[in-house]
Amino acid sequence: MLAPAGTPKDVVARLSAEMMKIIGSPEFKERMEEIGAEPVGGTPEQTAALIRSDTEKFARLVKAANVVID
Repeated sequence: MLAPAGTPKDVVARLSAEMMKIIGSPEFKERMEEIGAEPVGGTPEQTAALIRSDTEKFARLVKAANVVID
């Protein structure tokens, strides 16, 4: 789950806490397993770091593969 830039920190913290409850629930875990998904969660800071890391990784892959958008 993502929120717009500038969302108040208390709102982000509440959303994060509620999402962690959901991700940790047996029902959610079972449903994700059924569809072959692996639920992950973390703090807002961990999520931001993951997005930055993935963006850099995929940017390098696109550049190395000479992907061009027509």
